[in-house]
Amino acid sequence: MTMGIETRRFDAPDDRIDMKDAGGISIVKMAHGNTGMHAIFEPGWTWEKDEKPLLGFPDSCPMHHTGYCISGKLIVRMIEADQVTSISPGDFFEIPPGHDAYVEGSERVELILFAPPEHSHTN
Repeated sequence: MTMGIETRRFDAPDDRIDMKDAGGISIVKMAHGNTGMHAIFEPGWTWEKDEKPLLGFPDSCPMHHTGYCISGKLIVRMIEADQVTSISPGDFFEIPPGHDAYVEGSERVELILFAPPEHSHTN
C-alpha cells in the first residue's frame, strides 16, 4: 500500500512558539514524523534573550538545525569553537548543537527548518 502525497501549511501549524514582538516559529508535523518549521526573527532578536528562556536556560542551543534562509541576516556562533557564521538569503545550512545566534541589521530573518523523525524538536 502506497501513501498519498501529504501537504501541510505553516498558517495552520500543529504547534507555535510565540516570542511576542521578537517573532515566532510555526511547526508542522507530517504523518511519518518529519517536522517543518517556519521561523521569523524580528530585528533585535537574540537566542539569549528571546529563545533561551523558552528552552529552560541551557548554556547554548541544544538543537541541530537544517534549513534554508529566505530573508534577513542571522549571525550564528559555535560557542566552544568561537566560530561565527553569517547566514543570509539563499543559504542552505546545517548548524550543530552548541550555538547561539542573533539577527543582524534591520531586516527580519525568515527561515525554513527541517527535522527528520528521530530529531524532531521545537526549533
